[in-house]
Amino acid sequence: MYSLNVRDHFMIAHSFEGEVFGPAQRLHGATYVVDATFRRAELDDDGLVVDIGLASRRLGEVLAAMNYRNLDEEPTFAGRNTSTEFLARHIFDHLARDAREGRLGEGARGIASICVTLRESHVAWGSYEGPV
Repeated sequence: MYSLNVRDHFMIAHSFEGEVFGPAQRLHGATYVVDATFRRAELDDDGLVVDIGLASRRLGEVLAAMNYRNLDEEPTFAGRNTSTEFLARHIFDHLARDAREGRLGEGARGIASICVTLRESHVAWGSYEGPV
């Protein structure tokens, strides 16, 4: 299996509902380093997993919609705990749709899976991986 990874980051504020979250129930900030790993069994006709420029640009666009925002105030996330894992899935959904619809280049339609990892710190991170 071939893979290609692109990386970016974003900063948000949010809070959580539920006793399990302890002090994170209060408004707090997070800076995430985001890795998006695209995988496929065979390279496309150009010898690529995915066009690195298109993948980088699209990841940046997805993150820009959340960057420097309080996610508690965003209608997209109303009533949801925007945990690291939840946000990884949210980003994955956008990138997988882009791959299926050709927005990452025609060759990207052959991507088998994507893994999105959000690194909250050097000791804590979460991921979501699924088929495209």
